[in-house]
Amino acid sequence: MQNTIAIRRKQRNLSQAELAKRTNVTRQTINAIENDKYDPSLSLAFSLAAVLETTVDNLFHKGAD
Repeated sequence: MQNTIAIRRKQRNLSQAELAKRTNVTRQTINAIENDKYDPSLSLAFSLAAVLETTVDNLFHKGAD
């Protein structure tokens, strides 16, 4: 699953560490999600969307097969 988290995070001048703190996960988790190595739980996806002021649908999309 692809995402736009890194782009939206940078638009809001947030570091991975700050986004991690606001969503109660580690920086490594944010890094893994941004690099498509980890799909977050539904609750984390909603937390990320809230902090990044968007919807889950706008953050995540299925990549081309």
